[in-house]
This record gives sequence, C-alpha cells and structure tokens, in this order.
Amino acid sequence: MSEADTKALIGRYLDAFNASDWDAMLVCLHDDVAHDINEGGREIGKEKFRWFNAEMARHYDERLGDIAIMVGEGGVRAAAEFTVHGTYKATAEGLPKASGQTYTLPAGIFFEVDDGLISRVTTYYNLKNWIAQVEKG
Repeated sequence: MSEADTKALIGRYLDAFNASDWDAMLVCLHDDVAHDINEGGREIGKEKFRWFNAEMARHYDERLGDIAIMVGEGGVRAAAEFTVHGTYKATAEGLPKASGQTYTLPAGIFFEVDDGLISRVTTYYNLKNWIAQVEKG
C-alpha cells in the first residue's frame, strides 16, 4: 500500500470516529485487528472492537481536532496525533463519577496496515491528566 493510500485510510478511520460512524470505522479494519487499549490489554478482532466502541460511546462524547497523520516509508506504519475534545456522559467502572464534565486531552494512535486495512490500533493518552480534568468538574 502506498504512503498516500495509508494516509487516506487513516483519514477515513478518524473521520468516521468524528462522525460517530462506528460501522465506517470497522470497514477500515482487518478482521483480526489488534486493539491495544490505553493502559489496558490487547483485544483481537472486529467484534471486540465494535463492543469497545459501543461502551466508549455510552460513557463519552468525543471529537478529535488538530489531527496530524504521519506515515512511515512503505505505508505499513502510521501515527496520528490529535486533541480530544470530550464530554464525560456516564460513569465508567473504576473512574470518577460522570456529571457531564468536559475535557481537552492530547492523544495519539499508532497504526499498522496490512492488505489495505488497519491491522493494529494502539491508543495513548495521559489518563492522570484526564482524571484531573474530570475531577475538577
């Protein structure tokens, strides 16, 4: 896959996220996608990814801004850096109580691409920063 094609694929994935179009996100993923959850484990497969997105949508309303997509030579690896603008809608297990708090958080995702689809999604953000923001209310 060319670097331009990889950049377009990552762009479609992030645009789908911003549109809350979970099905369009899944179209961008390999059936056996590896999903590395921030400060969590690794889940394999589109169905687990679908479930994860549904859980996230229940607790958070998020949009990504200031997106910068970077693609490695050969188009196999890519990264996106962005700012998350979110609202904490419903309390997630083990996290502070939700009451509609808003937050702004720098974050990033690392990607691998295989056969024209995203085969790995690894997300990173500073959880302590997020907790501090929502605890302030």
